[in-house]
Amino acid sequence: MRRASPAGRPAAGGRAPRPRDAQPEQLGFEGMPERLFVCTPSRLGAYADCPRRYRYSYVDRPAPPKGPPWAHNSLGASVHTALKNWYALPADRRRPEALPTLLKGTWVREGYRDDEQERAAYRRALGWLEAYVGGLDPADEPIGVERVVAVKTGVLAFNGRADRIDSRPGPHGPELVIVDYKTGRAGLDGDDARGSQALALYAYAAERVFRRPCRRVELHHLPSGTVAAHEHSAESLARQVTRAEETARDIMAAERSVADGADPDDAFPTAPGPRCAWCDYRRTCPTGAALPGKEPWAAVERFAGPATEED
Repeated sequence: MRRASPAGRPAAGGRAPRPRDAQPEQLGFEGMPERLFVCTPSRLGAYADCPRRYRYSYVDRPAPPKGPPWAHNSLGASVHTALKNWYALPADRRRPEALPTLLKGTWVREGYRDDEQERAAYRRALGWLEAYVGGLDPADEPIGVERVVAVKTGVLAFNGRADRIDSRPGPHGPELVIVDYKTGRAGLDGDDARGSQALALYAYAAERVFRRPCRRVELHHLPSGTVAAHEHSAESLARQVTRAEETARDIMAAERSVADGADPDDAFPTAPGPRCAWCDYRRTCPTGAALPGKEPWAAVERFAGPATEED
């Protein structure tokens, strides 16, 4: 999603960005385990979406500059932080009247077309929050809010920050539920929750951190007030972990090939598609630069006017 000359080719200053220094080779004994791949959901997702974007974000040093900030990211961050701070209040103060102060205190102003659009986005976000907390029990205390969970496998050292982790009654005692807030596109359903690798990895890690079953994952779409949910099995979580490990192996192989002298463009190819319009590195990437891009405020344009039946 956001200018420089393509990495691996001379930049305006005459020097090409160099790949990140490779990890020093560790001399050891036969059978020693390989170094684990340290990752977050966003790191794995960047490579799965486009290896070239992963390279610009995590491999090239110095990293290419990003484009301007996106208004939809500012909007999402503001809403997420307001909800985090709502749960930080004492239970008797968790009322809708607290939300204007919370949202103003966390509001991120970057990326909007003008003040009018920003004010319209603020009003709409406040309405989402008021409707959402109106359906919550202020006395409920989540197990975690913006909680980091971490786990190691034979390949990964994974860590991620879950928006919320709830504890709810299950058939054999309390069970954990991963809750992820969404402020973007509408129409999320159970398939989106089922296919989300990030949610599955959160659930897998939370189950091991808290030593309680964690199989249910939910996408809470604040603009529409809908919840898309999926009940994982141990097998489906394991499949998502395996998929993440396969991505990690591909990344490590590509990074090793660059360290060994391979062309970074070959090791980290582009994956052109609709996401190119929203890429931070579109101006840097030759493929992305050849495609039409989006204005930083484009995704919130539909929130600029008064609410309608279709919104």
